[in-house]
Amino acid sequence: MDLDLSQFDNLDLNNIGQWPKAAKIILAIVLVAFVSYFVYYLLVSDKLVELEREAAQESKLKTDYQAKYFVAANLELFREQMLEAEELFSKQIKRLPESHETPGLLDDITFVGTTSRLDFVKLNWQPEIQQEFYTELPIEVRVTGAYHDFGEFVSKISGLPRIVTLHDFSIVGDDNGFENSLTLTLQAKTYKYREGK
Repeated sequence: MDLDLSQFDNLDLNNIGQWPKAAKIILAIVLVAFVSYFVYYLLVSDKLVELEREAAQESKLKTDYQAKYFVAANLELFREQMLEAEELFSKQIKRLPESHETPGLLDDITFVGTTSRLDFVKLNWQPEIQQEFYTELPIEVRVTGAYHDFGEFVSKISGLPRIVTLHDFSIVGDDNGFENSLTLTLQAKTYKYREGK
């Protein structure tokens, strides 16, 4: 079938009803395409953006729901764990020395050192160090003795009823070569809980 292009010459927009059938079909296709694009642009495109936004919101809400469902389903377990944590925290707080107990801590360290066969060169409180929730109470310790006695001393310090941590170890020996001529210098720290923080 040959298409006669001459039928498209001299088409008058005021007299569309007299146009050839092929011209009317082409015009109808162009109008449908234009109207479809116009309808899509005005009505559908904004809705698609809104749909994507709502789909993302739905995904976020599902994730939030799953997290909250997990917490709700395990609420009793979480409560038990919270009680255990509070009990453990309370026990640890009780292991921190009260203000009236800190002088006795020096006595405890002295007793532990002498029962470990060590001689004290220095045992002094250092300035307190304020932290956000607690106060550090450093103690400078210098003792002389045998290497294995140092190990016993450190072990006994860890067994004290109050929390004491040991830091900045240094062991030096005299030039005479005797085993008991070693000097251990360290910093012991205990802590006070700061109420109301």
